[in-house]
Amino acid sequence: MNHVEICFSPADYALYESGFELVVVIDVLRATSAICTALENGVRRIKPVAKVDEAREWQSKGYIAAAERNGEIVPGFDMGNSPVAFLAKANELKGETLVLTTTNGTKAIDLAANKKTVVIGALNNLNALCEWLLEQNENVLILGSGWKDKFNLEDTICAGAIADQLISSGKFAANEDSTVAAKFIYRSARDNMFSFLKASSHRRRLRKLNLNEDVKYCLTPNNVRTIPILKDGFLVPLHAPVQTSPAQSPQKLPLEQ
Repeated sequence: MNHVEICFSPADYALYESGFELVVVIDVLRATSAICTALENGVRRIKPVAKVDEAREWQSKGYIAAAERNGEIVPGFDMGNSPVAFLAKANELKGETLVLTTTNGTKAIDLAANKKTVVIGALNNLNALCEWLLEQNENVLILGSGWKDKFNLEDTICAGAIADQLISSGKFAANEDSTVAAKFIYRSARDNMFSFLKASSHRRRLRKLNLNEDVKYCLTPNNVRTIPILKDGFLVPLHAPVQTSPAQSPQKLPLEQ
């Protein structure tokens, strides 16, 4: 039987990663929700980078770059990590490569990048992701991005939802208390996640920034079917081929080497 376990934040990743080659990275508010949404709505691929300076370097080469820190768009960038904004710009972004850096999510992706398989999870793609995970004969580690290496509630609920589906199938088991705790927190919250998360720290941060539409969107399960997967440093839809257009040929862009 395979195992599914949950790591609450990147700070604890080294304690959990052994024995797992399939990692699901989640950052519900808002990075992984935005990534799923962007790829679902026509973005060709996403380059996650951990640092703002990296995003600026890609931007200087002509790429569309998005950067968020502390819930706000970084000066000098047109976008942050708002899924609602990505939806509004879907026509403009269709077929493009997007470079993205965020406070927590892209850091977690970078941390797990050496694993054989890294996929992106959110409440948005919950059922599609779980269906796919159930088809894999792999142990699964769910890595919550947290908030600046600290535990957060929304990622824990999402991780618990994934673990609950996998364990309920009878194909997965869990040993870690973090997984047991997340599963029961999810079960307590699932009937009304909006109310349960009303007092969560990051929802309060986003409310102060007037980002309630993002919160509502990110806490709505199963509004997309795309499963982003990390391939050669880029996030692409799991079931879509990666195509290189002449304008974005790797030979012409040294940053892709």
